[in-house]
Amino acid sequence: MKNIAIFASGSGTNAETIIKFFDKHKNISVSRIFCNKETAYVLTRARNLTIPTLVFNRKMFYDSDIILDQLKKDKTDLIVLAGFLWLVPDNILKNYKNRIINIHPALLPKYGGKGMYGSKVHEAVVNAKEKESGITIHFVNKTYDDGKIVFQGKCIVEQSDTPDSLAAKIHKLEHKHYPQVIEEILMEESLE
Repeated sequence: MKNIAIFASGSGTNAETIIKFFDKHKNISVSRIFCNKETAYVLTRARNLTIPTLVFNRKMFYDSDIILDQLKKDKTDLIVLAGFLWLVPDNILKNYKNRIINIHPALLPKYGGKGMYGSKVHEAVVNAKEKESGITIHFVNKTYDDGKIVFQGKCIVEQSDTPDSLAAKIHKLEHKHYPQVIEEILMEESLE
């Protein structure tokens, strides 16, 4: 069995979609949700879906091995960032090289980097009058939105689109493709 650890900070719609996708999978399961906000709705979603959680603060994440030790204890094969906004510390990056992925709500390298997340990305895309946007799934390294791209999915940006209507299109792409890409990565022999 391959185990996924999901790191999330917010509402958790992507996390819930991933959990449900792998709920009855014979080879892959979500072992835990890691969250850096005690009030994040993703924790309620995890409870409702009977997924264990671990809430942590900056000190635990950056100045200790608490998170790394739990990942190892859970026999984590892949770390999935789903609306998680902190850079991953070196101790985890070293132990999970090419086994941490993130999803970004734009077509990287455009509209990426520190501070570019959620509605800020959609506002920038709409204001720039882009003709298309989409999602980018990429491996995680020491720099925001800089790792090797694994997958991109695109959608048309209409002249009438607002940041909110674009966000709805992006969410559909995320929910459709993120679980499938995770499955493909985990089923590759490189992670055996």
